[in-house]
Order: sequence, then structure tokens, then C-alpha cells
Amino acid sequence: MVRLTLDLIAKKSNLKPRKEETTLQYLKKITHINFSAKNIDAIEDLSLCKNLSVLYLYDNCISQITNLNYATNLTHLYLQNNCISCIENLGSLKKLEKLYLGGNYIAVIEGLEGLEGLRELHVESQRLPLGEKLLFDPRTLHSLAKSLSILNISNNNIDDIRDLEILENLNQLIAVDNQLLHVKDLECLLNKLMKLWKMDLNRNPVCLKPKYRDRLILVSKSLEFLDGKEIKNMERQFLMNWKASKDAKKISKKRNSKNEDISNSYIRISL
Repeated sequence: MVRLTLDLIAKKSNLKPRKEETTLQYLKKITHINFSAKNIDAIEDLSLCKNLSVLYLYDNCISQITNLNYATNLTHLYLQNNCISCIENLGSLKKLEKLYLGGNYIAVIEGLEGLEGLRELHVESQRLPLGEKLLFDPRTLHSLAKSLSILNISNNNIDDIRDLEILENLNQLIAVDNQLLHVKDLECLLNKLMKLWKMDLNRNPVCLKPKYRDRLILVSKSLEFLDGKEIKNMERQFLMNWKASKDAKKISKKRNSKNEDISNSYIRISL
């Protein structure tokens, strides 16, 4: 196994130092580090990489997120397909915009309080024990309420996503291969997520429910793509007309029934 150290970064980086440049000066100007698929199992202190903005560490053996506290200019962090079981030690990364954690061992989405600039969170395909599902810490959801725009929670055995209604600026939700079952729950969620334009729920049990697609299109005016298929204006207009006609028939039937009751009451009084 290999530890990610400053010496290793200096040796392996594609950016070569100038002759008159010290190692310190060289490390300070590095903005991108790519050590994906290099058998990395631990991250050592990277505080000298003052301008580091993008860090690729996917497809390694990292079990703990450590020593990133001083990488305060980091905007993109790629840690998918490692051995991480806990999201931690990221609170000081105030500029972080994209976080990739798919394919780890994370059971709870937590520890992201304070990351108010985070726009994308990818936590798909966690390797959870049989029967367990991915959970969300309400404190983390509250912290991401205004910033998060893209969320990928696919393949995590999730059966309820109503808690996501707090994510008011979410515009893309990818939740394929889960256990979502109730159309009504999704209708409630879409009523809250007014900016959501893309939602993919393929291979959830709910997709097999009668009128599933129709009901979701009717409840959300912002949705443009559902399960990978574009929602055309003609499709939405047809459904709106159909619903209006159905509602009108219901009102007419109710009115006729009420008039009939009044008429019957009048006849009984007359008799």
C-alpha cells in the first residue's frame, strides 16, 4: 500500500519544477493532483499545496478522509471506489463544489455541515450490509438546502426520499435502482422541489405503478426529463387537458348529486 505524501506528489506530478524553484514553491503552485488507481491507502498532510483545487483519488484503498483540513481552495474531490465508511474532516473545505463518494461503505450522509458552496454530491452504490439502506442526517440536509443542485443516490436500497424536500435548489435527482414504492410520496416531494428539471428513478418498484409518469408530470411544472425521457410540451398539455376534463366531470357529478338531494328533500317536505 502507498501513502499520499508531499514527496510522492513532487516526484510523480506532470508539472515539473523550474531549475531555480524550490520544492516548496513548486508544491504551492500545483492546482490538480491525480493519484487515482495507485493503491493509495492514506492521505498525509497536504497543507503546502496551497492552491490545490482538484484532487483525484478514486479507485484506491483509502479508509479515512484525513489531512485535507488545510486544502481550503479545493473545489472538486474525487474519492469514489475506496473503503470509506464515514464522511468526516471536510468542514473546512468552504470552496468545495463537487464531492464524489460513490462505491464506498458509507451508511449515513453526514458531516457536510458548513459546506455551503457544495453543488454536486454523488453517493451512489454504497457497499452496505444486506438489508440496510442509505440514510440522511437532517443537519447535513439542512446545511445543503440552498446550495445543492445535483444529487446522485442510486443503488442504495432507499425506500423514502421525502426528507429531500428541504433541498430547495435541487435541479437534478438521480435515484435509480432503489426501493421507492409510493407515487404519492413522489408527488409530495415534487410539490416542494420547484426547480427540479431532471429526475431519474428507473428500476424502482414505483415505476410500475399505474399512471406513474402521468401523475408526476402533472404535479411538476419544472420537470423536463423523467427517467431519461424528455417531457414534451404536447404530452404535458394533453395530460393537463385530460385532468381538467376529469375534474370538471367530478364537479358536475357532485353538483347534480347535491341538486338531487335538495329536490328529494323538497318532495318529502311537500308530502
